[in-house]
Order: sequence, then structure tokens, then C-alpha cells
Amino acid sequence: MQLSCPSPILRHETVQMAHGAGGRLSQELTARVFMPHLGNPVLDQLDDQARFEAEPGRIAFTTDTYVVSPIFFPGGNIGDLAVNGTVNDLAVGGAVPRYLSAGFVLEEGLPLADLERIVASMAEAARKAGVVIACGDTKVVQKGQCDRIFINTSGVGFIPPGRDVSCRNLRPGDAVILSGTIGDHGMAILTTREGLSFQSRIQTDSAALNGLVAEVLGAANVHAMRDPTRGGVAATLNELANSSSVGIELAEAAIPVREEVRGAAELLGIDPLTIANEGKMLAVVPAAEADSALAAMRAHEHGRDAAIIGKVTEEHPGMVVMRTPFGSRRIVEMPLGEQLPRIC
Repeated sequence: MQLSCPSPILRHETVQMAHGAGGRLSQELTARVFMPHLGNPVLDQLDDQARFEAEPGRIAFTTDTYVVSPIFFPGGNIGDLAVNGTVNDLAVGGAVPRYLSAGFVLEEGLPLADLERIVASMAEAARKAGVVIACGDTKVVQKGQCDRIFINTSGVGFIPPGRDVSCRNLRPGDAVILSGTIGDHGMAILTTREGLSFQSRIQTDSAALNGLVAEVLGAANVHAMRDPTRGGVAATLNELANSSSVGIELAEAAIPVREEVRGAAELLGIDPLTIANEGKMLAVVPAAEADSALAAMRAHEHGRDAAIIGKVTEEHPGMVVMRTPFGSRRIVEMPLGEQLPRIC
């Protein structure tokens, strides 16, 4: 009996339900879109698990899901955002990021050109951060059950022996340092989504900060680090104050905000302190080492606008208080609810 050759793999231009069924179209999607961009010695095995060498010290593990709308925005897209966000969650805990997973939920009808653009940006972000996307998964849902694409990323990093960076480590007298201007990412998303235009286009600040973190850790005895994403600087500093049972005092005039972001925030009635960032970090260091930490930040491309914005105090534990340029003081509260939905 003569056997016929299998029919050639169909080449589609949009995501089909069959792309998530585990058959030939699933193989086509993997071979056509994912492996050309994300392939590496770990992922190339295409096993049901990734195997890699562990390093000395403690293991750090994190996960996040990205549902940002729109999926493309000035300066980035959902793909590089997913990589950068997960790298940063590891880095600000003192870990050296090494391996990421990537899980995709795709809506039927998503143009494959859009998917490939997103995957390519993930590959470039991973290359810049020095991490490996070690494993992944793809699911396809019917049109209307997902907004084009959602991405889940998990990350593994290693904390060197003796390193202790924690939100519970703040001490009275510590300096609070911010790596740059606030509100860029959230305002870039909002203005794009709402079709608002300003004299200068607002771009996301999305970036992997593990290189910046390494420089700061080498320059000072860092007590705590956080990346002020959802809820912005206001939420992050309130979390730090609560975790360490200390107060934090800020100087409003010292907080860097781009003029276009400030103008958009005033127009929309939003406090820049509550707007999300995806490429900024807060570091809390002993006062005697603040200048060294600040210099290390400013020497790095992602910390050129860094500033010392406040200090830790014994007064008003669990609260963040702002000194205004007029000499008055106001409480910076934890944001209530989401002012800017789906910014990551």
C-alpha cells in the first residue's frame, strides 16, 4: 500500500482556534513565530519543563500577568513590558534574574504579524536584561473572550549569600532615593488609549532595571528597593512605611516629574504620585551612603534623573507625609481603587 505524504502546513495570517489545539497548527505557530525569536539552548529542547543549573544562595521566584490596553503604546508594547516587569520584580528584591517563563492567551483573529512583533520585542528585552525565556505555553480562546492577547510571565533569580534587601529593613534616618521621573508609563497608556495629544508625546519608561540595581548594590548598603508600578510612588512608599512601622517624609520639590506628564495629570485631575511606572525604582539606604547610591544611579542610563526625595523617620509610623514648596504638610495616602485601569 502506498502512503500519501501529509498535506503541507497551512499558513494563516491570523490566530485560529486550532492554533491552541496541540496539533499541526500549534506546531506551525511555535515554529513560525515563537522559536525564531525566543529560541535558546534551554527552550530549544521543547520538553514539558525547563532544566537549568542552580546558583549559590537563595532562589527568588515571581509571577505576573499582563493585560495592558492598548497592547502597543509609545515606546513599547505588552511583550517587552512583560519581560521588564518580571525582571524588575526579581531585581528589587536583591536577586540576579536568570530565567523567565511566558504564557500566552491569544484571541482568535489576532493578526500573526502583531503577535510576531510582540514576541520579537520580548526576545530583545530578554537579551538586554541578560535573561533566558526557558519555557512557555499558548492558549487560544474564541473571539470576544480575551482582548487580543494576555501574557503571564514568571521569573527565577538567585540572591547571593549574605544579601538582605527587604521592605522590613527601613530604619529612621535612611534616605529615600527615586531613580527618575514618575508617571511616564501610566500617562503614556492613558493618553494613547483616550487619544489625547500634547505638544510632546509621552512615552513609557518600561525598562529592565537589573543593571541599575547591580550598580546601586555595589555602591551602598541598600536596605530596601521597590519598583513603583500600580499605585505609583504613593502606594509603594505606604507599603514600605507599613512593613517597617516607620514614617516617611517627602519633599515635593525634589520629586522629578516631566512637564508633559505634570500637565496631563493636572488636566485629568490625577496626582502623579499615584501613576504607574515600569522603569523606575525606589531605594532606601543609610543617610551616610545616600550620595554614593545617588551617584551610582545617575551614572546609569536608567537613573540619570535620580534624586533623593525624602527620609525615613520615627514620627507618624506607617504614614507618608509630604512637605510642599509652601512649607505646609499633607498626608500621601494609599490610593483607593484604580485610577488608571489596565496599565500593565
